[in-house]
Amino acid sequence: MWRCCLQSVECGFRKSFVDQSPMRDWLQSYGACEILKVMVKMRVHKHGLTRAFASLAALAITLVAMTHTTQAAPSILDAIKERGYLNCGVAENAPGFSVVSSSGQWSGLDVEFCRALAAAIFGKKDAVKFRGLTTGDRFKALEDGEVDVLMRATAWTLSRDTELGVRFVDVMFYDGGGFLVPKTHSIASVLELSGASICVLPGSSGERAITDFFDTRKMRYQLVISEQWDQLVKIYINGGCTVLMGDISLLAQERSRFALSADHMLLPELISKEPLGPAIKSGDDTWFSVVRWTTMALIAAEEFGITSENIDTMQASPLLDVRRLLGLEADLGAPLGLARDWAYQAVKQVGNYAEIFGRTVGEGSPLKLERGLNNLWIKGGLMYAMPLR
Repeated sequence: MWRCCLQSVECGFRKSFVDQSPMRDWLQSYGACEILKVMVKMRVHKHGLTRAFASLAALAITLVAMTHTTQAAPSILDAIKERGYLNCGVAENAPGFSVVSSSGQWSGLDVEFCRALAAAIFGKKDAVKFRGLTTGDRFKALEDGEVDVLMRATAWTLSRDTELGVRFVDVMFYDGGGFLVPKTHSIASVLELSGASICVLPGSSGERAITDFFDTRKMRYQLVISEQWDQLVKIYINGGCTVLMGDISLLAQERSRFALSADHMLLPELISKEPLGPAIKSGDDTWFSVVRWTTMALIAAEEFGITSENIDTMQASPLLDVRRLLGLEADLGAPLGLARDWAYQAVKQVGNYAEIFGRTVGEGSPLKLERGLNNLWIKGGLMYAMPLR
């Protein structure tokens, strides 16, 4: 009988009283032990518990349950540290972003970011394992905890950020729909494509972007379609259309395979947005912050002119922002659960954003992409590090 009473009162308190943050904070600070001390002083009637006794019992039980729940959910960062390495989800074959060699060595922009993250956490860039994921299993792997961070060249959208139990952290690469054109056509801008024939996959986001862009500007165009991307590329190579449309990262990959790749150019404008960056499982603010500020550190290092080559020399810099980033003036790692030199380790071992971009998708890579929107904000791009202070 008294158990039923206790459960009833507990339910009422939990719903109307305990779930409110002021009461929850008081309970956690006051403690179950103190509540129980009061309880033992309460009189017990011969037929059961008094109302006050039952109420206090309910509060104590709820507090214990809340404390247990909190302790039963270790952060992702703690799990990674205990495991000894980071699990990073990447695409199995995305040149420039994530590819694996015959000897099992991974490379690409997404891969390099995960190495920088491992360096920030462990001080060792190789403390990471990569898992190749398909389009169908990428979000499930993240939700199930099989990977700690998803870097599978996945575009950040509202529905993905709100409906799949994941959170996108930031942008590592501003991708989007663009056009590849033979240099012999002497076309320098998308605005010069009126009347052009455009190779594009039917029913794709690219086709919709073309319709919106050209119709809005009352520009004429003709679509050349094929259900197979490889076939579409052949049509373009054989002169069956004026331009080939797709995300610029994909177009750069295709161009790198052409026998005469230098004879083709990417037009500078994008007509759609496909921002790519790391995603994590939702509900872990600490891990979210670690991933976000590692991204910011790589960009900030480029802003300050800090590279993997000169970072030790830059420790003598009098600039306060530089000294903060390198852990010399303040311990920015403490609130993240990282070592004081977390940013130093990431940049020293992997490089700043410009170094990573250059060797994976930029001029030092087969893709030879220009920085464009992925340049620093002070150079006409969108890359901007929030203040590290």
